[in-house]
Amino acid sequence: MLDRLSPTRRRFVLATVALAAAAAVVVAVVVVATRPSPVDPVPQGSPGPVLLVPGYGGSTAALEVLADALRAGGKDVTVVRPAGNGTGDLRRQGEDLDRAARSALRRTGARSVDVVGYSAGGVVTRIWVADLGGAEIARRVVTLASPNHGTDLASLASGLGATACPEACQQLATDSDLLTGLNAGDETPPGPLWVAVWTTDDKTVVPPVSGSLAGAVDLAVQDVCPALTVGHPDMPRTPAVIAIVESALGTARPAVPEASVC
Repeated sequence: MLDRLSPTRRRFVLATVALAAAAAVVVAVVVVATRPSPVDPVPQGSPGPVLLVPGYGGSTAALEVLADALRAGGKDVTVVRPAGNGTGDLRRQGEDLDRAARSALRRTGARSVDVVGYSAGGVVTRIWVADLGGAEIARRVVTLASPNHGTDLASLASGLGATACPEACQQLATDSDLLTGLNAGDETPPGPLWVAVWTTDDKTVVPPVSGSLAGAVDLAVQDVCPALTVGHPDMPRTPAVIAIVESALGTARPAVPEASVC
């Protein structure tokens, strides 16, 4: 493709690409350098309240199914509703999560919280742990069908302007400054124990493997239940996925569960 351009135009394109790459490196270095120092992990033997963080757009309908199942098992569960319509700055949504988490600790007297972030809510949760103090109070973090490394759908939409792709959408593009910084260095910083659950059938997180996390107990639903077809919207309300989440929030160290959850 470049060989079709004039020498001047070719030099311009190559220089632009180089500058973009350099900017991404600078963003990553700055973010890592300004992150809080690691903290002592909270005790793992005494689970506290559970917070469920919704995805892009803030709808909580699917999470209510998961919440009801966890409550039936004796958990104290709060679905964290983001301010606005759930399409604004993911960092601001991380601040909302921090307030909700500390409110839950005050209300229950617990020392820690467990957090399940669905879709973009997983990215919000990661921001909270990495940069906003969540590492000191989170015991377990589960990301559920989360675009941890972005989604091609957001990358395509980001070229259509802010009306079609608001701030959170732009932040979920595969090469966004936010994700470049968040994934620089340790994707699962010390503090909580991490579990990443995703589905190979995902048509929203593209490619689906973007849901994986280095350093987490990382699994596609189909690793455990090969015959199960589950799309992105059904992840929080599929019985096998709910069983996987319940296992991840127990007192034993998280592990890939047995096929009995299917």
